Amino acid sequence: MKNHKKTYKSKPWLKYYDEDGIAHHIDFPDCSMVDMVMQSAEKWPDNTAYIYYGHKVTYKNFVRKIEKTARALKNYGVKEGDRVTICMPNTPEGITMVYAVNMVGAICNMVHPLSSEKELEYYIKVAESKYVLVIDAVFDKIYKLRDTAQLERIIVVRPSDGLGFLKKKLYNTLHVKKVRLPANDSRVVLWEDFIANSYFYQGNYHEERGGNDLAVIMYSGGTTGAPKAVMLSNLNINAESICDGVMIRQTVPGATVLSILPLFHCFGLGVCIHTPLCRGMGCILIPAFSHKQFADIIRKNEPNFIVGVPTLFEALINTKLKSNDLSSVTAVICGGDALNQTLRNKINDFLSSHGSDAKIRVGYGLTEGSGAVCLSPEHTFADGIIGVPLPDMDFKIIKNDTFKELPAGEEGEICISGPLVMMGYLGDDAETAQAIRLHDDGKLWLHTGDIGYFGEDGLLYFAQRLKRIIISSGYNIYPTHLESIINSHEAVLTSTVIGIDHHYKGQVPKAFIVLKPGYKPGKRIEREIRELLERNIPIYALPAAYEFRDNLPTTKVGKVAFRELEKEENSKK
Repeated sequence: MKNHKKTYKSKPWLKYYDEDGIAHHIDFPDCSMVDMVMQSAEKWPDNTAYIYYGHKVTYKNFVRKIEKTARALKNYGVKEGDRVTICMPNTPEGITMVYAVNMVGAICNMVHPLSSEKELEYYIKVAESKYVLVIDAVFDKIYKLRDTAQLERIIVVRPSDGLGFLKKKLYNTLHVKKVRLPANDSRVVLWEDFIANSYFYQGNYHEERGGNDLAVIMYSGGTTGAPKAVMLSNLNINAESICDGVMIRQTVPGATVLSILPLFHCFGLGVCIHTPLCRGMGCILIPAFSHKQFADIIRKNEPNFIVGVPTLFEALINTKLKSNDLSSVTAVICGGDALNQTLRNKINDFLSSHGSDAKIRVGYGLTEGSGAVCLSPEHTFADGIIGVPLPDMDFKIIKNDTFKELPAGEEGEICISGPLVMMGYLGDDAETAQAIRLHDDGKLWLHTGDIGYFGEDGLLYFAQRLKRIIISSGYNIYPTHLESIINSHEAVLTSTVIGIDHHYKGQVPKAFIVLKPGYKPGKRIEREIRELLERNIPIYALPAAYEFRDNLPTTKVGKVAFRELEKEENSKK
């Protein structure tokens, strides 16, 4: 009893655990990601694991697909510890490959299909990946890298590959335009041929891997804004799924999740894919989301869970649904960006008026924390609340540039410790040491770069970000990275990028540019800068506007006063 009081005092959020019957501590299994899914298949073999355009696959058959894909990987020479790049939207082949790679003891290198060619080259090279799974629409970008990245195998997926026979035939008939693949390059193989060749391998394909083994590489801006390869272990991803299941009581076998958030996004893989697959639930795979199709998606699939970013819920409340169309919805989770009270109330009213008793809950997380690390209580909300830490996660608020812990009500940097904290940044010990630090209490703490505080109610509140960041439709965009690219143009003296409000995406980047003497602003230079950015960053990160100026406002120490530019933009509203 004495120890419990001491723990309770240092963790004020535990009273919410007690109210909801949540265990203070969880013994996490020492196993791989695929082991967790196979355990689900043993418990619920006939439950639906995923649905893809109406085509349903049971857990029993999903595991068979994983095993067949694992044999195919071994047949093509993939070994334990190899890195396999997965450049896919949410399709059956994408999620099957994740678990097959895990099964053979290799590591998934998760990349955004809309990444620029330069970014893809960096992601593949930093991970030392020789194998790529890619959706056919972006095959050309990957194929251009075949020699510079020394790729051994490029496996190409068509969107129809995951459909049943009749639907696949219909799809291929209607979508006659196909990506042309090179005829005489043995490095390129279609998914169907890749799988067919699995029969040539009859050896062992299931390597024993533990919780502390590297499982997934994902990409984040780190503390500087330049791309950083985040190393996540089996334990990181498994703990995310177990904690989500404990915190969200509606995660029951047979329930379905609208899996819109992409698998190359930590929130998508951890919360929308791995969590349901570890709980006997079904993933409704949505490879390309369109707000115009949202109503049809909901009516056809009748999901129990909707998980997304604020822009997705903005789209939801603007759909035309009938009064009972959301009656299936039992849980709604929002992450990726702040959710204000006004939008929350609109979402809850929309849910209620369309047949759902669910109330939207807010999650907070980051790639370095394996996705979500904090979740608001089911029936408690106020502006800024990001909730209570997930089980076995420890939080504290420290004074900036110190390790001094601050009391309730005082703002400081949010630091987290526990099983969800990443292994580190691949190939960047200096950046890892900057992000994960040993404090006086003897524990390693991840410095999030976010400012928050604990309320007197024991809940965590978000205030602002320490590092410059723009969040557009849930994606993180780092202004310093864009500025470094813009500044590399021969005509540019300096630049700064800020986020400006957007009615649907939340924010979009705007670039302010000062040219060198002798250069004049015009459409030609703007086009060159835009094309330079297109070669180096994904489409969603491109500035929505460019403004040329003679000079930019500066601080007393000579740095660009980007806050002044933000104030100027806000004054235009």
